[in-house]
Amino acid sequence: MFFRWEWLRPQLTAPIVPTLGPVHPDALAVGLFEDTLRAAGTGDFLPYDKDRRWGGEKDEKVLREDVVHQPGRTLVPTLTRRGRGTVKVFAYGLHGSVVEEAAELAAKLASVHDAAGARVVRPLGSDTTHPRGTRIQLKDFTDTPCPAPDSPVHPVTTWPASVQKTFAPFAEEMAADGLAFLHARMQAGRCGPVLTAAVDDRIVGAIGPMEIQPDAIGRPQLLPQYFAVLPAIRGQGLGRVLWQAAMYWGQSHGAAYQLLQTEVDGPSDRLCRAEGLSSLGFTHTTSV
Repeated sequence: MFFRWEWLRPQLTAPIVPTLGPVHPDALAVGLFEDTLRAAGTGDFLPYDKDRRWGGEKDEKVLREDVVHQPGRTLVPTLTRRGRGTVKVFAYGLHGSVVEEAAELAAKLASVHDAAGARVVRPLGSDTTHPRGTRIQLKDFTDTPCPAPDSPVHPVTTWPASVQKTFAPFAEEMAADGLAFLHARMQAGRCGPVLTAAVDDRIVGAIGPMEIQPDAIGRPQLLPQYFAVLPAIRGQGLGRVLWQAAMYWGQSHGAAYQLLQTEVDGPSDRLCRAEGLSSLGFTHTTSV
């Protein structure tokens, strides 16, 4: 075993695992970190990796020979070849100097691997005074019932054909939010249901795909979704209706929880906070 839990556990201010992203606090264990090392040389997805639903090979891998693991700090570098390549160093440790060390390592490894990007990912605790970056939020489906939405939200495939046809231009307009990619997956029949809302027989908002997968300890997790509403329609509560419909779907289909990542103080962040989700901490990513 490479990682020592008695060293690593005090450094985990937020439940983030390299290449896997946020994990449920109950599933956070040294075995997850060990698994990322074993998977580094194979290109395979771990069975509980949320990205395995997209198929192909795992794009991001841990640079296992360059991991730094000591009592005061743990630096875990990863490499992705997507685009022009990016090295990320996950900086675990309670002292501010860990960020400087991670930045030096990221710059060095980006040069070694001819990667255009070098970044430092810093997990921060939920008690951070002035959080920046991304908030990790937990929706627990086991504590209270999720109400059905009070406005019509339907899978795109159940709308009349004339309404279904409006999804393509909607997806193209919201390409920056991942909807064009999602539409391509839908056309290939390679994803779960996508919930949508329409105004005047035109789709103006969507959330999906709706999919559930066991996590590392076997608990059913509602996987993250793409989520978008046309700018002209925002501010009317439609985003909340779509989100509530997704949570209702997840609970109704047996999910135990969902983990969400929201930009601090962004619209989705404010929505989740208003809905009473639990904050598990933050991640702040900086370019080197």
